[in-house]
Amino acid sequence: MPKKILFICGSLNQTTIMHQISTYLDEHGCYFTPYYADGVIKQLSEMGFLNFTILGGGFKRETTKYLLANNLNIDFMGELFNYDLVYTCSDLIVPKNILGKKIILVQEGMTDPENFIYHLVKKFKLPRYLASTSTTGLSDTYDYFCVASEGYKDLFISKGVIEEKLVVTGIPNFDNCVQYCNNNFPYSNYVLVATSDSRETLKYENRKKFIKDAIGIAAGRQLIFKLHPNEKFKRANEEIKSLLPDTLVFSKGNTNEMIANSDVLITKYSSVVYIGLALGKEVYSYFDLKLLKKLLPVQNNGMSAFNIAEVGKNLLENKKFYVAQTKKPKLKSGVNFINRLSKNIERQIL
Repeated sequence: MPKKILFICGSLNQTTIMHQISTYLDEHGCYFTPYYADGVIKQLSEMGFLNFTILGGGFKRETTKYLLANNLNIDFMGELFNYDLVYTCSDLIVPKNILGKKIILVQEGMTDPENFIYHLVKKFKLPRYLASTSTTGLSDTYDYFCVASEGYKDLFISKGVIEEKLVVTGIPNFDNCVQYCNNNFPYSNYVLVATSDSRETLKYENRKKFIKDAIGIAAGRQLIFKLHPNEKFKRANEEIKSLLPDTLVFSKGNTNEMIANSDVLITKYSSVVYIGLALGKEVYSYFDLKLLKKLLPVQNNGMSAFNIAEVGKNLLENKKFYVAQTKKPKLKSGVNFINRLSKNIERQIL
């Protein structure tokens, strides 16, 4: 019998991940919602105090825009049905109305480093969201946690995640990086600088130093800047132009395709570093590159969404899941059309 499945989205990356998984579950009733919370956090988000997070602001607007553009079923805050299964890309906040249900957590990308706040949160059992994505997986409210690679599985185990709940499926958007080499971006053989939204999410960043470091790495080669979608464009553009008046600065466009055409990628704490590493680029990051190479998401020819959907199917039937697929299944023609449409919309938004 068809089941009801809720997909809790967040950023555009998280939303496209959820959408891709749902295309392999179209025999069921799939519904989508922007990220949401209960209680005081919900009140704060409704008042606009959390617009810098995936609970509101530009993140929520872009998610809603994407869901509407792709004609997906929307159920804000998952209130329409008693869902049989829930997929979510974050367990930093777990809404009360999904507790006790079958839940699959999906890794969306890179997690933040385990800093001082992370250790305080763990020691004193403070709210996980205070330490941002470094505490991903620590809620233990889910049945399975689908992760990017064996390296990430080891990392999450070291943090205290139960090993039996971890499934190495790969993650959509990072599992078939070679596809980004086929693109229409008009530039090539440059040094790409992918900035972050650290300041917009209330983290410290010395942007002037970051730009100067990039100039040093480029050593006279052409520099192109790609701004984070959540970043304040006017401020960032002025900062870059004050030091590099003739450089190209993009606020929109497909970052992955820009990486594919570059020779060098410079970033800080962004998941796009994995695209560069998978494509063999010269990469600079604030993370240890040896660790990043160990954590690198598996390249499985775009099988991750299918694998994650299979985890859900097996959970609905109370079966354990094992990754054993070697060929990517063919989608129905209607789904292929949706995927093409979603890629076009993603390129316009990013």
